[in-house]
Amino acid sequence: MAGYLSETDFMMVEEGFSTQDLLEELTLGASQATTAEMELVQRIGVPASKIIYANPCKQIAQIKYAAKHGVQLLSFDNEMELAKVAKSHPSAKMVLCIATNDSHSLSLDFGASLKSCRHLLQNAKKSHVDVVGVSFHVGSGCPDPQAYAQSIADARLVFEMGAELGHRMHILDLGGSFPGVDGAKVRFEEIASVINSALDLYFPEGCGVDILGKLGRYYVTSAFTLAVSIIAKKEVLLDQPGREEETGSAPKTMAYHLDEGVYGIFNSVLFDNTCPAPVLQKKPSTEQPLHSSSLWGPVVDGCDCVAEGLWLPQLHVGDWLVFENMGAYTVGMGSFLGGTQTCRITYAMSRVAWEALQEQLLPPEQDEDAEGVCKPLSCGWEITDTLCVGPVFTPASIM
Repeated sequence: MAGYLSETDFMMVEEGFSTQDLLEELTLGASQATTAEMELVQRIGVPASKIIYANPCKQIAQIKYAAKHGVQLLSFDNEMELAKVAKSHPSAKMVLCIATNDSHSLSLDFGASLKSCRHLLQNAKKSHVDVVGVSFHVGSGCPDPQAYAQSIADARLVFEMGAELGHRMHILDLGGSFPGVDGAKVRFEEIASVINSALDLYFPEGCGVDILGKLGRYYVTSAFTLAVSIIAKKEVLLDQPGREEETGSAPKTMAYHLDEGVYGIFNSVLFDNTCPAPVLQKKPSTEQPLHSSSLWGPVVDGCDCVAEGLWLPQLHVGDWLVFENMGAYTVGMGSFLGGTQTCRITYAMSRVAWEALQEQLLPPEQDEDAEGVCKPLSCGWEITDTLCVGPVFTPASIM
């Protein structure tokens, strides 16, 4: 997009492809943390045999829900969780979640230490519960890919403990939160290289172990772009003693309020430590001065700050800002605080990509205008220099 949004850069298409068909074609499974997620993935066609209930802190009602709906794979990392599953879902196959040696991971709260693993495996055997694998979760904030190598080595030790106690383990879950954008602290390729080397050493091909990975963040982060409008603006004087005498005027910053904030799509600012950087819809003149600026959500709340410390040209109510890489932990995590609407998702695609998809997805005998087939809208926007532009989140009020 070269830093600015232009209508001539893309075309819009209607949503029409079947998620169920896509999942069946790719033979994907699903790692879920709640009953609502399990219900969703089963509704779109993911079989229970390909679902792992990976939350190591489950309510008894949730465990019973998994049993009722045929979900057999569940995670645990402590004695209490093991006892709950043994009582409410005795036929379950368990995956032991181990802690990782990294301060940025979820293991500060979740994951069993290596010292406790043998005891947990022994208790599982006494309770007649099968432990069929090991999982860990390094997390997106980890700056060192070697944490994956160490965790895989630890998993090998747990596999050996399990074999000694009679557990037949065949699943290794590598966790998720793999980076899906350029400019991440650690590139996905670096992590993949470390993981592959460790797997070759500890779980070589042909050893009978299925390797699982949660690639949600990797796939969807860069696939979506958010477009929001400015709904209000004001000048805010900065309290900096002495600056007025130096410059002849009191320093000030521009505060812009957007129609989305941290209680909505920008919740990743609070929960994922992201720093959203806007792309201007209109390219400013090189002669336009830049002003100290901050972006705020629509809620009258001192915590609803999207971004600070920005230098932007003078913007106006009704102007649009674009935020790239907004596919992960955005729409699905937001609330309806203040009565704000959920955004509408519009899909944009190059004509080159559209024609390639048609060739792959449409049977030869099927006409392009057949009913039910996803067709380009008649806006005529096309892209010529790139293959595909990600879907754009847009507020429902403007569509």
